[in-house]
Amino acid sequence: MTTRSASARYDGLGKDGKGHISTQSGLLTDAQYGFNTRFEDGPGTNPEELIAAAHAGCFTMALAFALAGAGKTQGNLETKAKVTLEKDGDGFTITRSDLTLTGHVDGMERDEFERIANEAKAGCPVSKVLNCDITLDTSFG
Repeated sequence: MTTRSASARYDGLGKDGKGHISTQSGLLTDAQYGFNTRFEDGPGTNPEELIAAAHAGCFTMALAFALAGAGKTQGNLETKAKVTLEKDGDGFTITRSDLTLTGHVDGMERDEFERIANEAKAGCPVSKVLNCDITLDTSFG
């Protein structure tokens, strides 16, 4: 079993507060977040951006391992994820994560690539934890 950790701190309250996020690996150390990075274009990160990065990374790695398991040895994959946050009553809900995949795998037909990609989308641990619609658009060649 693997356990990873992160921490968040919020100094102040509401729109005037300033948050900082740090990760166990140290890649993020007191990365800024707050109202302006979540709902405007302020400098820093936000939870949805981090979820999009996690989903793109997890799905792409799951697909790479699935393709290797299918006997493929050469190729490249690039995934973009867009996570949507919508107003939901007094709060907000993440309603979707749209994955866009571009890939090339030597010796593979498009149908087989799409089948394995959809299986990876369903099996990726981040896909499993998200309670929203998940789409996958592929470009192969």
